[in-house]
Amino acid sequence: MKKLLSLAVALGLALSLAACGGGTTTDESPAPATDSPAASTETAAPESETPSYEPATVRVAYMPNLGSAGSLFVGIEQGYFEEVGLTVEPFEFQGGPAEIAAMASGDIDISQIGHGAHSLCIQGQAVIFQMDHTTSLSDVVVGNRSHGIETIEDLAGKTVAVSSGTSSEIILQQALARAGMSMDDINTVEMTVDGMTTAMVSGQIDAAASWSPNTITLQNALGDDYVDLGTNADFLDSAIFPSSYICTPQYAEENHDILVRFAQALDKAHDWRAAHPEEMATLLARELDAPEETMLAAVGEADWQTITEVCGDMDAIKTVYETQQGIFLNNGTITEEVPVENYVLFDVMQEAYDAYSAAK
Repeated sequence: MKKLLSLAVALGLALSLAACGGGTTTDESPAPATDSPAASTETAAPESETPSYEPATVRVAYMPNLGSAGSLFVGIEQGYFEEVGLTVEPFEFQGGPAEIAAMASGDIDISQIGHGAHSLCIQGQAVIFQMDHTTSLSDVVVGNRSHGIETIEDLAGKTVAVSSGTSSEIILQQALARAGMSMDDINTVEMTVDGMTTAMVSGQIDAAASWSPNTITLQNALGDDYVDLGTNADFLDSAIFPSSYICTPQYAEENHDILVRFAQALDKAHDWRAAHPEEMATLLARELDAPEETMLAAVGEADWQTITEVCGDMDAIKTVYETQQGIFLNNGTITEEVPVENYVLFDVMQEAYDAYSAAK
């Protein structure tokens, strides 16, 4: 994590900003009443009214891991979405591209995506309205030692499972590039992360680009044959891997208020998540019907804290997305630079932060 914080400083992230949930607000005590005529005739100022919201239901896509589902289910469980008049209907998916396709077809309103699918936002298929965390630490290229794999170079000519368009593909590309290799040097097979977990355990493939908690399952199943060939943490000196909540441009245009309220609830969920990672893992184990010990072992799969420190700093958030776009430019996923303002709704983020801050 020291690498991440060093990168954040180098990028100019204003980590000195007061945390979203770190401060407290105090009201000055009213002056005591006096017997003066002015005091007896003065009318007390009305108490601030609790905001009223138009009820709305949102269909939200998530992936079954802490990094994707954590803030969503925390917000549901703690009643944060209900506080802003929103009813959330969660739907499980296996990857960001499938979520974006479901939004395009009108089956889903909002999605939580990992690093890889952000390239589709840059290409105009969706817009980002809230950062969920500044960097994922969950992606791992896993090799099977019993298949003769000890280093990334040993993947040459081997069969490697990948989920294209997701962070699975990105971590594999980066790990290969650091060894002077490319996807042309390996035999790739397209799989979901759940499918590659089964294929790795049964010995059908030599390696897989996966993410937590599937990597925890693989580590337990493969034992001494589990080989870590590259993770997000290996690249924090030059890269950052944010996750975000997104929607289609049309939905954003028609539902600005709903997005602000949803993002406001997430700001509150982020604070709770950062303070209670183990409780979040236990909650997710129950909601996702996953082994609790597996989810608890995965609590380090993302940086939960930094988003609570930069959530009101739009310059810092912009820097994160600019840095992320650089990764896509370097690996050829996108071919030209796009202004982040074209696909990141900073106005929604700012309004949500202001509303959350005012409500504390």
